[in-house]
Order: sequence, then structure tokens, then C-alpha cells
Amino acid sequence: MFSYLSHLECSWCHAHYPADRLYNVCPACGRPLLARYDMEAAKAGFRPEMLAGRPATLWRYAEMLPVKDPAYRITLGEGFTPLLRLERLGAALGQSQLYAKDEGLNPTASFKARGLCLAVARAAELGARALGIPTAGNAGSAMAAYAARAGLPATVYAPRDVPPVFVAEMSALGAEVFLVDGLITDCARCVQEGVAAGRWFDLSTLKEPYRVEGKKTMGYELAEQFAWTLPDVIIYPTGGGTGIVGMWKAFAEMEQLHWTGSARPRMVSVQAAGCAPIVRAFERGDEVAGTWENAATIADGLRVPRAIGDFLILQAIRQSGGTALAVTDEEIRAAMSEIGRTEGIFVAPEAAATLAALRHLCQSGFIRPDERVVLFLTGSGLKYTHLVRAPMVNEA
Repeated sequence: MFSYLSHLECSWCHAHYPADRLYNVCPACGRPLLARYDMEAAKAGFRPEMLAGRPATLWRYAEMLPVKDPAYRITLGEGFTPLLRLERLGAALGQSQLYAKDEGLNPTASFKARGLCLAVARAAELGARALGIPTAGNAGSAMAAYAARAGLPATVYAPRDVPPVFVAEMSALGAEVFLVDGLITDCARCVQEGVAAGRWFDLSTLKEPYRVEGKKTMGYELAEQFAWTLPDVIIYPTGGGTGIVGMWKAFAEMEQLHWTGSARPRMVSVQAAGCAPIVRAFERGDEVAGTWENAATIADGLRVPRAIGDFLILQAIRQSGGTALAVTDEEIRAAMSEIGRTEGIFVAPEAAATLAALRHLCQSGFIRPDERVVLFLTGSGLKYTHLVRAPMVNEA
């Protein structure tokens, strides 16, 4: 398996750059760079039947991933997570084809493993000697794990109120952890100071080209698990939005490869009512989202006041005929409980937000009862036990 990686392209000004050196954002305009592939060669040389017998990790799609030297394809078993039929929840909501993609079964218990696997692997391949990242929790844990796997030192900045389990996890995985008074945007400034001082390479969301490549494998997997068709609706919790951007990129690539047709899922971006810059921009018809002031929510991964890839998220939503909506923390808590007791999946609050959103979408008629709908359950609830209101426990 080799990579058809060709070059990098700016997602805003469309300038092209070579793919054989380390880049963060576009040198010309400061916007995200995206990896591009030799699609004609890939169309001729990479076919779905070649996937048979390959390991059930994201590296099964190595030809459409950026790591060229197989020695750098580090793995902890990430990807190819279960696509589960939610029959009981579906029946309760009047939905005959409701599914969940359970990303909590990735290494470090979240979808962040996908993006950081690729970002760390490619950074190592291109010569990075140390890595830094701002995090609300799960991204820092994933970066620490893959940096350890690659043998690179890792530094993480997290808000001071990050749940202690994340600090313990990142520390156990060898990262140096700093707690910051403020939000993830404040942590990002600390990381940038380290970049300016030459201390590490920045792996922030969409501030390097390759985290999105790991996230796009969710789109490839969905197509493969649905026998090379796509669902009608994808409901996705959105903080930095790399997952939506990545899947939208995957759908375009698969169409070019002639693996799927031109029909795309309607992309639904879900945010928390206490931090909803994408929802606000979508409702206003804005091309980019401004900063959300005083961001607050129990779903730490959704507490992102501003996303550098805001325009890419909004493009995917609008081009797909999708929508964006916000749900309250109380709705998120209720959904965590409902998913657990109904389907046996203990989910993170960000994941639970998708069920809360689904209720609104069913009630409004945005989703028809017979449509195939996928909820992205982006993380496990095991790191968020402090949010669970446990009933009185009986003594034996």
C-alpha cells in the first residue's frame, strides 16, 4: 500500500504547496491547508475490492492517506468502529433506520484518535521533533498516546477546569500538561508561543493539514459499512468541526474514485446552547462565524468559541442541504441517560447532543421516518462520570 498524496491546497485562496515539508496553515492567507491526491492514478489503481482482508483500522485506506513510508503508519487499533442499529431508540422516535457510529471504542475512547494518529504520524515522517496541542480533553489524550507511540515528546495545554481524569490520562501517557485559566482559545495562544520559540510543532485543529485526513476515514468507513452507499442524514457534534470537514472531503474523494454516486448525506451540525457560533452563523447566512463570548457548557468538546475551519463547516452544511442547531445542557444530560438505558452505550455529553438534536429534527419534520440517519457518538462517557446523577445505590 502506498499513498497517492500529491500536494497541499489552501482551502480559502487555493494556493498550492508541496506536501513533502511541514506546514501549519497557508503561508499566504493563514487558512487551513488540505491534502490533495492524484485522483486519476488512484481511480485506476485503488478499488474497493482491494480492501478485503486488510486490518480493520483506518490504515486500510492507506492509499488515500498522507503517510508515504509504511514505517510511520503508527497504530493503536484506531478506526473501523461499529455501526450499530438503534432499534429501540428508533422505535421510540418513529425512525425506522436509525444508526450510531460508536467512536468511543477508539483508543483513548474518542474519535480524536483518528485525527491525532494521522497528524502525529505525518509530523514524525516529515521530521517534527516535538509536538504541542491545546485541548478540551480528548484531543490531548489522543495526541499524548500517539506521540508516545512515535517516540516524540508531547506538551498539552488544557483549561484549568478540565476533568481530572484527562490530566491523569495525558500524564500517564507521557505528556507534559499545563493548565490554563480560560478556554481552549487561551490554550491555543500558549501553544503558539511555544511554536514561536521553536519548542514544538503545532497540532491544533485544522492548523495543520493532516488531522482532517484521519477524521475523513469516518466517511470512508460509513460508505463501506453501508455497502458503498451513504446515509440520508448525519448528525454530528461540532466544536472545531474537523469531523464534518473530513467526512465532506471523503464523500468528494469517493465520488471521484467512482466508489459512490453524487448523492450526499444532509450534514447536521449540533452545538451547545452555551457555545453555538456555527449555529448563529448558519442562521444569519454568514460565511464565517464570529467568536462566541462567555462560552459555557457541560460538553467540554463543544466549548470552542471560534473554529478556524468555520467556513468549511458552513459550506458542508449548506451544500448538503443540512442544518445547524443548538441543544441545552439539560437536554444533553437527559440524552446521555436515554442512550445508556435504551441502547447500552455510555456516551460522552458531546455524543449525547446528537440524540437531543434528533428529537428536534424529528419534531420539525426535517427528518422523515423512513430516512437512514447516523448519529456520531464521538466519545465514551467513562471520562464524564461527574455528569451522571446516580440514583440511590442499594446495599447488598
